[in-house]
Amino acid sequence: MRFARTQIRRPQWADRSAAGSIGLWAIEVCEDPSSVLSQEKPVHWRLLTTHEIASKEQARRCIDGYRQRWHIEQMFRTLKRQGLDVESSQLEQAGRLQKLVVLAASATVHTLQLTLAREGHNTRPASDCFDEQEQALLGDVNPTLEGKTQKQKNPHTPASLAWAAWIVARLGGWKGYASERKPGPITMLGGLQALAQIHRGWTLARGIG
Repeated sequence: MRFARTQIRRPQWADRSAAGSIGLWAIEVCEDPSSVLSQEKPVHWRLLTTHEIASKEQARRCIDGYRQRWHIEQMFRTLKRQGLDVESSQLEQAGRLQKLVVLAASATVHTLQLTLAREGHNTRPASDCFDEQEQALLGDVNPTLEGKTQKQKNPHTPASLAWAAWIVARLGGWKGYASERKPGPITMLGGLQALAQIHRGWTLARGIG
């Protein structure tokens, strides 16, 4: 990893009233070849940023931010047409649109939390995304989604976020087989929407709320 201050010249086609150049920080980072899996090529990034990079710690912080690029793209994918489709909103007042986007972003964060928890590699609890009532609902729904064989059972610890992700993914249309493609955020979003409908009937049946 190395970094330096640099100047980027104004493109020839740019507005001549713009500054002749702008100052940026350049970071170059190369992956250790010993950490590369299979036949993949080592990562080699050249990043440009307006953030001051005057130390290794600041450079690592910027690199870590760039490493989240895929998650950020998945978040916008979930917010837009394939997911919640906030772009189709007909709200005209900025304040109301902001509230809609905040609500949509909250739902998107929960969707991505479940997507990242699907492998069971962390020990996060289901309470990260679901309250006690919702967890009770998940416990009632889980047996209806499991098959008779061990491979068709929810493999995760009850009340863990991975356990909840398995249930939500199944509601979203995922078959639950290890050989099947892992459920992504759109599948998780569909599962959350299905769970919300079940939750409404579940609470009405119990006279809750």
